[in-house]
Amino acid sequence: MPVRDELARRRYEKLVDRLESLMRAALKPEYRGYYGQLILSGEDLAEMGKLKDVRRAAREAGHQLGWKTTTHLVGDRLFVLDEREVPDEIERIAGDAAGAAMDRARRDGR
Repeated sequence: MPVRDELARRRYEKLVDRLESLMRAALKPEYRGYYGQLILSGEDLAEMGKLKDVRRAAREAGHQLGWKTTTHLVGDRLFVLDEREVPDEIERIAGDAAGAAMDRARRDGR
């Protein structure tokens, strides 16, 4: 039995590492670690294992990144979000970027 527990622990640690890597890669440098999010498809989830294990691993990976992590299952997609309070400076940068993206979409849509 201890061998099985050790294998399960190693699998879980690998899942945490994989999710942390994906979460880190999804961050925008200009937001300095804030506004983190990761969206896992149904295929991703099926590949990673049981939903409860993926959610727990995502919360642990988020904790390692300093996130206040929440997970939301919508349909077959799992949303992993950083719910921390965002500093005003970062919020302004994100707001400016969103406004610029909307302006581009309007301009290019004509």
